[in-house]
Amino acid sequence: MSDTPLQKPWLTIVGLGEDGPDGLSAASRQALESAEIVMGAARHLELLPDLTVQTITWPVPFADGIPQLLALSGKRVVALASGDPFWFGAGASITKHLTSGEWVAHPVPSTFSLAAARLGWPLQSTPCLGLHAAPFARLLPHLHSDTKILATLRDGDAVALLARWLADKGFGGSTLHVLEALGGSRESVTQVNIAEAMKGGFTHPVAIGIKVAGNGASLPLTSGRPDNVFDNDGQITKRPVRALTLSALAPRPGEHLWDIGGGSGSIGIEWLWAHPSMRASSVEINPERADRIRANAARLGVDHLNVVTGAAPDAFADLDTPDAVFIGGGISQEMLENVWVRLPDGARLVANAVTLETEVLLANWHADKGGDLMRIEIAQSKPLGNKRGWKSSYPIVQWSVTK
Repeated sequence: MSDTPLQKPWLTIVGLGEDGPDGLSAASRQALESAEIVMGAARHLELLPDLTVQTITWPVPFADGIPQLLALSGKRVVALASGDPFWFGAGASITKHLTSGEWVAHPVPSTFSLAAARLGWPLQSTPCLGLHAAPFARLLPHLHSDTKILATLRDGDAVALLARWLADKGFGGSTLHVLEALGGSRESVTQVNIAEAMKGGFTHPVAIGIKVAGNGASLPLTSGRPDNVFDNDGQITKRPVRALTLSALAPRPGEHLWDIGGGSGSIGIEWLWAHPSMRASSVEINPERADRIRANAARLGVDHLNVVTGAAPDAFADLDTPDAVFIGGGISQEMLENVWVRLPDGARLVANAVTLETEVLLANWHADKGGDLMRIEIAQSKPLGNKRGWKSSYPIVQWSVTK
């Protein structure tokens, strides 16, 4: 065991509620009293009017303040954050640049904790979203009748914008609980319907509790969502095959997918829906389809899908290492060789073939590399005269393997 003393943290991240200094712990007060510099958003600094040390207003956009904060290393610095800095707050964005000995944090109840306490909603089973810096489309996977959702919003004006968005999506029967300045002297909790919310008049900081109601289209929870969810030109992995493909890709938290031959982006989008920590890159040679993938991703709440317009292998040059790869189009010997050499050990590859030539190619790779080779044949009932008959789709051969 080393006798070297632990490095004393130079940075203290202090969570601040709307009651300002009244809600601070003894540890937070001590950190502020001994600080040489306090850095925070203008609103946070205004909540602590008695500060006598040097203050720095955090710039906008937020990312611009990180280098400025890191340059203060060696001084006693306090960074102010809202509520619990590690629940949709600034904490993780700051500490990822530091070692564990350089910082300490003192949170206060988060906006979500206060909101749940005011509304009586069970926090452990209520989806909580940070929409203060994200599009409303992030709500889409959670919009099911009778579902309750908590979310932070950018400002008071965003309440009316959210109400209009919900109405446009077919959830105009929802009830909104507008929670202003939670924990502060001007705290207000107002229950309104969508029409009343559209009138606005709310002020920052604001959070929202949504009791979802309406006849809008809800997304199923499992893979293989309806084809019409994705705008497409016919180049799409159809729903049953998509479900089997995602099952073979076997997404796990934090993994990165390469979706080669993105088409409509359906595979990459459903991969990202599997877990908030997922990453995906969609490679599409057709510029029009690449634009369509970007539009689908933005509309469906996964605007972080990385879309690369270009052909393999050049399109792979700047991509992070994959944990799984799906080849849905352009399968060739060269493609498989280029992908295989980039796959780390333990990564998974899934390829779907329609033509006889690509079937033979996958069969040869299966014989060489192992894995599973599956033939998928699907038929749907169609009118046949005044009766019904089966109409078969082209069979698909799917090869899946772990390197």
